[in-house]
Amino acid sequence: MRGFGLSARDEMTDSLFVLCVLLFVDGATLALFTTPLLLQYGKFHPAWQVAVFGGFASALGSALQIIVLRWAVKSDWPWLRKFTPSREKLEQTLAKYPSASFLALAVARATPLPDAPLKLVAAVVGYPPPLYALAVFLGSLPYYFALALAGKAVKIPTWVIVASVVAIVIGFGIDQWRKRRKAAK
Repeated sequence: MRGFGLSARDEMTDSLFVLCVLLFVDGATLALFTTPLLLQYGKFHPAWQVAVFGGFASALGSALQIIVLRWAVKSDWPWLRKFTPSREKLEQTLAKYPSASFLALAVARATPLPDAPLKLVAAVVGYPPPLYALAVFLGSLPYYFALALAGKAVKIPTWVIVASVVAIVIGFGIDQWRKRRKAAK
């Protein structure tokens, strides 16, 4: 497409493949950037493609995350305790969310609400990663489709999306800092 006035950078920033890689990494980590990514790439691709391929990439990333989280929660390595919830936090979460059912996982993924407590429960109870990935995929389809449509309809300027990502990172950092400060008291 370079011959049609698009630079290599333009092709890279609107590539469906790049979106899928980013959603995989986002799903395998903290899943903080899903919404801005879908709004941005919704401008360049049909909503059904963003939903299907992006949802699949997110589901694979989430399956990897659940495998790593399960391993981390069950591991007894001191250096991992820094990254995993305490036993007390696990017990509170299990009391609040006693089962990570397929429907609950799919519905949680179909909304912008955080699904971290359900991920944690799924990891602790040994929920099968393929079933978890399927629930994430099916739940993400309507949400990703809607955000991709919104991205195409509204065409939010890229700088606004980048600014929102920066705000998310700063907000996450402040939240982590406040939690550590509170725990130190």
